[in-house]
Amino acid sequence: MNGKGAVNRRHFLKGTLGAMAAPMIVSSSVLGGSGTPPSERVNIAHIGVGNRGYSLMRGFLGQRDGQIVAVCDPFKTRREERAKQVAAHYADREGMGDYKGCTLYRDFREVLARDDVDAVVIATPDHWHVPIAIAAARAGKDMYVEKPLSVAIEWNKRCREICQRYGVVFQYGTQQRSMAHCRHGCELVRNGRVGEVHTIKVTAPNGVGQMTQVDWGSTKPIDPPETFDYDLWLGPAPVSPYTRDRCTSFGSYHVYDNSIGFLGGWGAHPLDIAVWGCDPDYTVPVELEGTGDIPTEGLFDTVINWKLEGRYGNGVKFEFTTGGDSTTFMGPDGWIKISRGGNDAEPKSLLDSQIGPDELHLTESHSHGGHFLDCVKSRARTVSPVDVAVESDTISLLSDIAVRTGRKIKWDTEKEQIIDDPQASRMMNRGLRSPWHL
Repeated sequence: MNGKGAVNRRHFLKGTLGAMAAPMIVSSSVLGGSGTPPSERVNIAHIGVGNRGYSLMRGFLGQRDGQIVAVCDPFKTRREERAKQVAAHYADREGMGDYKGCTLYRDFREVLARDDVDAVVIATPDHWHVPIAIAAARAGKDMYVEKPLSVAIEWNKRCREICQRYGVVFQYGTQQRSMAHCRHGCELVRNGRVGEVHTIKVTAPNGVGQMTQVDWGSTKPIDPPETFDYDLWLGPAPVSPYTRDRCTSFGSYHVYDNSIGFLGGWGAHPLDIAVWGCDPDYTVPVELEGTGDIPTEGLFDTVINWKLEGRYGNGVKFEFTTGGDSTTFMGPDGWIKISRGGNDAEPKSLLDSQIGPDELHLTESHSHGGHFLDCVKSRARTVSPVDVAVESDTISLLSDIAVRTGRKIKWDTEKEQIIDDPQASRMMNRGLRSPWHL
């Protein structure tokens, strides 16, 4: 047990596990010395350790209040390499003489069955985020979940329900909430520095990079590597042939069975800033319409080159387009543009404005991972909780539906339903391949 005080949520239905191979243990001999006492460290398991998952893993390796005790991935060579990196890191870190090593897993259900795992970091392909998050909540695990939250609005609502029911700590992977300048920009807007906001403009990159329309991913079926559990990688997604590009980092973002593309995969960042900086009673537009391109050749079939517009319930205009990475709040007294690279404003003097002690102050976090671990121990609400994740993700998912239907989508914010459009309403959900369920 790792010192989470009165919090004891390590219960799991063992019957969900099924037959799985025994895990492999990679031990690490480490140096003694000063550091966080073992009883106060959070035991972390990383589920999905590919490109983005590896980046998160490196960040958590630097957190003194946590220790990585497991890595899980259907790619055997990947999980083996990550476990070696974890062991090597702790071998060079003082105060880790009691560290027991990093266990490797193919199947996330084995990870969730461990009583000593306190928190999981979920960085799988997008279609797996919510099914694993829900299973983790039921197992009593706190969680850090990469963006976007999922591929369907109804999945997100279910995730929010289960996480709140089980009282787990949830941190969404929108790291800009832990950047001081982003917080300051939103505080300026929320405290009226531009006057009453009348327009919010959000931009995000396509994600297609140097791809051309003659190279939208190979559709030629080939055999998956022997060391890769492709069926588990697909999980709840429809059965589809393995190809050269499907399970790459790029492919998992641009195949609609597994993602909605950069609409949510990158759009989650500036859309989250829009949610953070706008009127908290009007966080999701009530109308959305627009256009976008959907490749018809090759493997990749998520929306690119989108241009959407709409309005919030309080009349504020909303725009969401490709060609940038920022969120701009416009009012009668000026505008403030917030991006990960810094803020801009007109007039420039807005950026020097200080937030007074009696004004609204947003949650302060200086390290997204470190803040998450602090909340795991204190049981406090994180800077990016699950209900907020659902709000920003709803905007990107409604945007995808608007482009694919070619119609104006009307949204009931109270009932969280699409109004008067049965086809669009059905697109709020996706079926899960048996035996997977939410």
